[in-house]
Amino acid sequence: MAERLPQASRQRRGKAMTAAAGSAGRAAVPLLLCALLVPGGAYVLDDSDGLGREFDGIGAVSGGGATSRLLVNYPEPYRSQILDYLFKPNFGASLHILKVEIGGDGQTTDGTEPSHMHYALDENYFRGYEWWLMKEAKKRNPNIILMGLPWSFPGWLGKGFNWPYVNLQLTAYYVMTWIVGAKHYHDLDIDYIGIWNERSFDINYIKVLRRMLNYQGLHRVKIIASDNLWEPISASMLLDTELLNVIDVIGAHYPGTRTVRDAKLTKKKLWSSEDFSTLNNDVGAGCLGRILNQNYINGYMTATIAWNLVASYYEQLPYGRCGLMTAQEPWSGHYAVEPPIWVTAHTTQFTQPGWYYLKTVGHLEKGGSYVALTDGLGNLTIIVETMSHKHSRCIRPFLPYFNVSHQFATFLLKGSFSEIPELQVWYTRLGKPSKRFLFKQLDSLWLLDSGGAFTLELQEDELFTLTTLTTGGKGSCPPPPESQPFPQVYDDDFDVDYPFFSEAPNFADQTGVFEYFTNIEDPGEHRFTLRQVLNQRPITWAADAYNTISVIGDYKWSNLTVRCDVYIETPEKGGVFIAGRVNKGGILIRSARGVFFWIFANGTYKVTGDLAGWIIYALGHVDVTAKRWYTLTLIIKKMAPSVTGLFHQTLLALWHSWHVCHQSKSLVNSGE
Repeated sequence: MAERLPQASRQRRGKAMTAAAGSAGRAAVPLLLCALLVPGGAYVLDDSDGLGREFDGIGAVSGGGATSRLLVNYPEPYRSQILDYLFKPNFGASLHILKVEIGGDGQTTDGTEPSHMHYALDENYFRGYEWWLMKEAKKRNPNIILMGLPWSFPGWLGKGFNWPYVNLQLTAYYVMTWIVGAKHYHDLDIDYIGIWNERSFDINYIKVLRRMLNYQGLHRVKIIASDNLWEPISASMLLDTELLNVIDVIGAHYPGTRTVRDAKLTKKKLWSSEDFSTLNNDVGAGCLGRILNQNYINGYMTATIAWNLVASYYEQLPYGRCGLMTAQEPWSGHYAVEPPIWVTAHTTQFTQPGWYYLKTVGHLEKGGSYVALTDGLGNLTIIVETMSHKHSRCIRPFLPYFNVSHQFATFLLKGSFSEIPELQVWYTRLGKPSKRFLFKQLDSLWLLDSGGAFTLELQEDELFTLTTLTTGGKGSCPPPPESQPFPQVYDDDFDVDYPFFSEAPNFADQTGVFEYFTNIEDPGEHRFTLRQVLNQRPITWAADAYNTISVIGDYKWSNLTVRCDVYIETPEKGGVFIAGRVNKGGILIRSARGVFFWIFANGTYKVTGDLAGWIIYALGHVDVTAKRWYTLTLIIKKMAPSVTGLFHQTLLALWHSWHVCHQSKSLVNSGE
């Protein structure tokens, strides 16, 4: 066969066989051949019999919770570089969808995100960082799809119950105001809205929400439900015509690439509306590469949304480094572009929402899978993956064993694709660094002399994209600064007249909400403060602590001094505590251990070994009252803490109960 190929094709074939052999000692990339003689087992890519389902995009979640917390504190140019890798078309992940948490004041995995309505008559559309993030995404990709979903809700909606469906109209109004505020204050059009993340849905609430949106002229905003399992939402839709009509998309979490019969019978769009959440090493990248193809092949899911967008939270919190990339050191500027970014690019850079899958997609004979998509205008993108079981296990659900082995796969283009002259080729191989390639462009495949056929030599843990599009690109920036631990000496006086963000740099709220506050009644050194603003528990999503808490610092600190000025606003019942060597955060915060020093407005104090206050080291009385400033100092050396005056923290700064407190002039000095 080789003698029959024209000279140009032979040259292209030879280049393709060796294009990615980047340096001495590296294995050559697999064989790519144009094939004139097509075996009977070829994989046919054909649109003659129509197309498959409409492709809705690939995206990621910011939130659920506080997963982008440290990103906003990055200095330029590093912050913009990170955002480019996530959102800029034809540069990095080039995401089609951004899904954000509608902050509800509660702990939602790695922290709390503030609500735009802490109280019934309170509205503020500049709290938190999700507004900023959506605007930055839109700035880079004006066509990006925006989604909002509540995890927790502010406590006033529950009227004393830990339940958002006590007053359906009120909760629908609350969600509607978030959508309207996004447009009014930030010129952001929200495309999809969810119900309650991974918790119960209420059929009547969904109907009320649709009517509320329509009444406000928000007909274009689509509803996705229920961001949990396929059932019982699918069966409920089949039994209720009105519910079926008001839900536009069924979204399931971690579906294991499978759907259920009822979901398909609804004839609605099916999405994996949260997936991945796996360590962003090569195994995590393999997980993502496998599910991006097989969610459609096995489950007809036309969108996959990864949790989470960027691992920009303290790594010791739950699910550390489970983002598409890592950006957890704003103090140093260091970040890492991880393999999942480039695995995502294999699909996102060469497709767009509104393209269509071909009907001719499926599994490879010796393991792996392939999908093909078209814009209906002559463009074609083919994605082939051979992720092994060992190197593609997601954090959930359980992955049944399968085998992938070396194979030659021949593809035949038919129908409107039979005359395609050339395909661009992008290649990834995961595994040992000496054999790894990430999103490398190979020489193109020339098909004019092959009758639309070509053959790929496939090994384990590889990913190919073959496409008519010539716009793909592997973006790069100058290397970021080297990784550095949190500064050993750190202070903040919160002296910011007009803060761009509501939260102070590097503080990560774990229960409660801490915001910049200007104390206009104090013209002195305590005019600018950080204030815990909640006075009631939110409608929780996770096991929030019974005491409000915000984290800052280095998990490894042992010997240190911390000093902070504090102010208790609530007489008698109010209080504040500070702590060091705290060992847990996020959804585990309630069981955190450490050294905790508590003072109360009733003139008492205690020292405990845990946040819950069960392990008591000391009790007593102290000259403390509300409405006065105190300087608290905590010194921790070796195994035993010593108290000077009162106390402050190492890793965490906390306020007691659900009573408002202030913090001013914070200092951390770590010995190690």
